[in-house]
Amino acid sequence: MAKRILITGGAGFLGSHLCDHFIEDGNSVVCVDNLITGSLDNIRHLKKRKDFTFIKHDVTNYIDVKGKIDYVLHFASPASPIDYLKIPIKTLKVGSLGTHNALGLAKAKGAKFLLASTSEVYGDPKVHPQKEDYWGNVNPIGPRGVYDEAKRFSEAITMAYHRAHKIDTRIIRIFNTYGERMRAHDGRAIPAFISQAMAGDPITVFGKGSQTRSFCYVSDLVAGIQKLMDSDIHTPVNIGNPAEYTIMELAEVIIRLTGSKSRIIYKPLPVDDPRVRQPDITLAKKKLGWGPKVLLEQGLERTIRWFCER
Repeated sequence: MAKRILITGGAGFLGSHLCDHFIEDGNSVVCVDNLITGSLDNIRHLKKRKDFTFIKHDVTNYIDVKGKIDYVLHFASPASPIDYLKIPIKTLKVGSLGTHNALGLAKAKGAKFLLASTSEVYGDPKVHPQKEDYWGNVNPIGPRGVYDEAKRFSEAITMAYHRAHKIDTRIIRIFNTYGERMRAHDGRAIPAFISQAMAGDPITVFGKGSQTRSFCYVSDLVAGIQKLMDSDIHTPVNIGNPAEYTIMELAEVIIRLTGSKSRIIYKPLPVDDPRVRQPDITLAKKKLGWGPKVLLEQGLERTIRWFCER
């Protein structure tokens, strides 16, 4: 049966793809976003639809939505280092107050709740690859702590609401995800490298480029979210692509795919930047029957094409 789904951060990169997915699946969507990092351009194609509603609102304030809500998906949060280092207090507030308000709405409406958490809860991990039962290695007072600890708190309060109030909750730990609608200058590696390569500017690699990341194309992530929503798993689940690349390898692939003449330059590694990042997705495979399908070069070609069109 058709559901009415509220998505906080619904005008952002991931949130807007979820709006598309649930509407295409026959549901109606209420998109809530204060547009600090989201954009109306991401949802402009939905604005005239009767099954789509946009509410400009800061979820760190009380959320009041009329009518039934079946699902609440909490995706509101800055997600790139440039953003959360620029607005650290807002990042902490949306992870704490925002999650509290979103859970309160789910409780009031009897709705199923999904928290968008992150691989950053593992910090600079001493366990590789990262499995859900690893507690992490996070510097709570470092510059990245405002994001890492906000998400760790949001997981804690989500489980508290599940245990104390019997809310039907889900927690997804999202590893690096990319695709269309990423902001060109949000500071994350893929949009930064694509933008620099297309402009013929130097590709900026931090450190020696030996740190690793695992990149999941957005359609695979959305499929994983749907499967998690349909499951009965309340504890965190890693969703990401376990194929691991060094940042240098990523830069070289993007230079080749764009046909760019850009050279690579090096800058100091940011404080507490993780040296490795790779999801153990055994749980997602066994319990959800989920695994990524899009290879890195396939996803990069689609993403580059989208950037070129703009």
